Amino acid sequence: MDIALEQPARGRLITADEQELPVPATLRYTSEDPLAVHLDFPPDVSLDGTEVSWTFARSLLEEGLRGPAGDGDVHLWPCGRARTVVELHSPYGMALLQFDTSALRRFLLRTYAVVAAGQEDLGEAVDRGLSALFRNV
Repeated sequence: MDIALEQPARGRLITADEQELPVPATLRYTSEDPLAVHLDFPPDVSLDGTEVSWTFARSLLEEGLRGPAGDGDVHLWPCGRARTVVELHSPYGMALLQFDTSALRRFLLRTYAVVAAGQEDLGEAVDRGLSALFRNV
């Protein structure tokens, strides 16, 4: 049985002139994809008016709550005790957001209540991925 979690998260977009603009987001996790977390943004905050979802490793979220973590498109690091920075890179530019660390930590703990660290069943995920890859072969 697939279990899904969603948790609203209020982010603050840091602009080039160091203003903070509120940005609504949703943290999402499913037991069907146990190694990943999703950070979803509604259409009204995206450049093209469509919902945007960023997917990255659950372990990256855990590491980023303790210290600088990530390479590639997603980076996280603590900003004091109360906030965590999430830096997102795309072909269109970079977004720097801050989230309350307690909200991110609470979400992470909820994911571990669904699928404990080290208990992820990758067999089913690998089978789904291979089926999708070779569907038309």
